[in-house]
Amino acid sequence: MNMVDDWRRQSGPVRTNPTRGGVRAELVVETEPPTHPRLAVRGPVFGLAVLDPAAGPHWRLETPVMDGTPQQSRDALNSLLWFRARDDARDPAVRRELLAAVAVLEHQPVNELEVLGCRYRVVRADEWARFGPDGLEPPRPTDREPDDPSWEDRRDTLSADPGFTLRPDAADSASHAHATRLGLRVFAYTGSRFPAEVRRHSEQAVTTHPDIAQLPVGFGVIEREESGWSPHGPLMPTPHDARRLLYGMMARTWPLIHGFDEQRAARYGRAAQSFREAGTANELTVEGRLLRLCRIERMVRCGPDGPEPPRPSDHEMQEPMKMHPGPDESGALLTGE
Repeated sequence: MNMVDDWRRQSGPVRTNPTRGGVRAELVVETEPPTHPRLAVRGPVFGLAVLDPAAGPHWRLETPVMDGTPQQSRDALNSLLWFRARDDARDPAVRRELLAAVAVLEHQPVNELEVLGCRYRVVRADEWARFGPDGLEPPRPTDREPDDPSWEDRRDTLSADPGFTLRPDAADSASHAHATRLGLRVFAYTGSRFPAEVRRHSEQAVTTHPDIAQLPVGFGVIEREESGWSPHGPLMPTPHDARRLLYGMMARTWPLIHGFDEQRAARYGRAAQSFREAGTANELTVEGRLLRLCRIERMVRCGPDGPEPPRPSDHEMQEPMKMHPGPDESGALLTGE
């Protein structure tokens, strides 16, 4: 499985992770469905979790776990706290504490901060897809769909990640999810394709964070290539959102960004329309290209102190930086964006 892009939505140049792109790690779990009996583990993604005593004793996700690097999640925390200081804080002492945390995030690559009694942590997850003789697994009939499966307007279903409780003990012991979790407890990166440091940190995590919390399932668009399957676009929360993503890429995005001539744009437009008219199709072929919806699963390792943070060997591409205006000379917070 050659996955050299991120499932997340890109707002600039593609960022690839050398521990993810072009790498395949496989393991067999005997209780998985026989049609797609193996797991292709892609590599790490990152997001934010919070432990808020006022909300209960468990860590909860604060943002979708789809970032390609830990620093992207730190930047998300930077913005979350800054906007809270600007828009919600009425008490100057509260505003000062929020901005003090922002200042730390502007200069230090920290993975955890305690702010106003809440612990915020950058958490690490692994993505995988099940696969069998016909390739990666498509959506299942039981996967959730939006209440309003519109094609006309952009009505993406909200990610189920924010607010999701990271509880490894929450699953039914008789379920396939629980059986998969038991198999994943001992999973670690192996083989020379992974740098030695990556393998060592992966093996250590089996001991330091032995429990598995499985996250809500997501869906992506993939394309069959000679070297395997490659993704297009971000991870979506439902199959229909992924179908609408593929339809939009075919009908509008690709002709524009790739400079299709009129004839080629028309071919892609017809293929997109046929795909849409099929309603719940999970793949299409155009100009010999096979495009498919793929079901993506994710897990977070957990230990005695909660979810696993980034590992020292996880890839970074940016340093912390100032993202928002600071206070003016009088101490008032500037409006910014």
